[in-house]
Amino acid sequence: MFSKTRVTETRPTPDAAPQAAPVAPERSTPEAQAPASAPRARVAPSVLSADLTVTGNIKTQGDIQIEGTVEGDIRAHQLTIGETATIKGEIVGDDVIVNGRVIGRVRGLKVRLTATARVEGDIIHKTIAIESGAHFEGSVQRQEDPLNNGGTKKLAPPTE
Repeated sequence: MFSKTRVTETRPTPDAAPQAAPVAPERSTPEAQAPASAPRARVAPSVLSADLTVTGNIKTQGDIQIEGTVEGDIRAHQLTIGETATIKGEIVGDDVIVNGRVIGRVRGLKVRLTATARVEGDIIHKTIAIESGAHFEGSVQRQEDPLNNGGTKKLAPPTE
């Protein structure tokens, strides 16, 4: 059938000792392939508690849940703003869920404002859901790639 020997390799003679070491790296078992092909393991999100105030930017490739106050920009994979949270700055994420207060721009592939959300600023999204009862002041703009920094221009003020 198929052979893993290379054309330039010489096959061992029956009298020679078996060469298991060179063959071992070429072969792979299903267990060795599992981490590379398996989806990323779900890890619990980092949580900033309600009594915590952060001044500065936060950046993670993982998930984060904020219950406290942040004065700065936040970038995460999945970002959940809790009901007690107040964010003053831009928030960027693949999946953004706002339950609390945001003063600043929101950019996300999927943005959801729940009934308890209070957002003052522009939302740039690929998909958006705004529940009944959410308070929103600003503009909404749909983009194919809202996470791209170059593609998000500040909207011009209305002309009179």
